[in-house]
Amino acid sequence: MAHTFDELVEMQRAADEAHSRVLELQDACGRPTLMPWSAQQTEEYQRAWQHWRELAGAVQAAVTGHAREQDTPRFDIEAAVRNKAWHPQPEPAAA
Repeated sequence: MAHTFDELVEMQRAADEAHSRVLELQDACGRPTLMPWSAQQTEEYQRAWQHWRELAGAVQAAVTGHAREQDTPRFDIEAAVRNKAWHPQPEPAAA
């Protein structure tokens, strides 16, 4: 399925949010090697980690497809998507 550049940016933002959730869980639960996690903590972390990996994989595949369609180096598309996702431009004020 072909994706527009803006769709790629939204996909990247969703993957970034999912990754933030994984990091939040790591911070909240601590390192499992120092303080064992409960079964519930482990399950919640694994679900969050899997969700992040699925979103990240979907972004990577979509970026590859978009780069192929645009006949542009994949790295250039990925860099532009991440730049726009991480540094959005403010919306122009309405006149």
